Amino acid sequence: MSISITDYELRYDTHSIYRVDFFDDYIETVVTHTPSKVKYWINKTRYLHRYRLHKLIVGLDVEWRPSFTRGVNNPVATLQLCVGHRCLIFQLLHTPGIPRCLFNFLADPDFTFVGVGIKDDVRKLCLEYDLAVAKYVDLRELEARRYGWSVQRRIGLKDMAADVLGQEFQKPKTVTMSHWDKPSLSLEQIKYACIDAFVSFEIGRALGAAN
Repeated sequence: MSISITDYELRYDTHSIYRVDFFDDYIETVVTHTPSKVKYWINKTRYLHRYRLHKLIVGLDVEWRPSFTRGVNNPVATLQLCVGHRCLIFQLLHTPGIPRCLFNFLADPDFTFVGVGIKDDVRKLCLEYDLAVAKYVDLRELEARRYGWSVQRRIGLKDMAADVLGQEFQKPKTVTMSHWDKPSLSLEQIKYACIDAFVSFEIGRALGAAN
């Protein structure tokens, strides 16, 4: 399976940079808790896609530490955003502050945020961080509309990627159920956090999310 991660080993206090290879694609990935780095990523995204901002698709996913205590829900630890071959992993739980540009980015009605089960992710972001996403669509709903189905499939991102993109990958529970609230994420966590957002973006693009 052609999935790997390369640590550029650039030791900054503010962020880390990685390359994630996913079959024939690669994703430049920034992991940060620093508001200024989030601002830089957003500003560069707006610049790179300045001619199609009116129909921008953004893959969105979040991670949090699982709770095994009834009635206890841990807050979102990381927010992942992906546009094209660029991914941001923002460690919300460890940031000194959320930049205004992120609020504006998520609230832009011209941008379509996509993911599987995205409604729950959006709800948690709003409740826990007051981050409101203006326009979003669940990829399962998008698929049903695209093919004229009356009922959405009960399917996860992994299976959707296999069906829509023809790309298969595994999501080990040792990673998905791990401690996402750690200040330093493991390479496996970073790899799969990136892939989830990237695959969401690619499926959204393939299904015409911005149309």
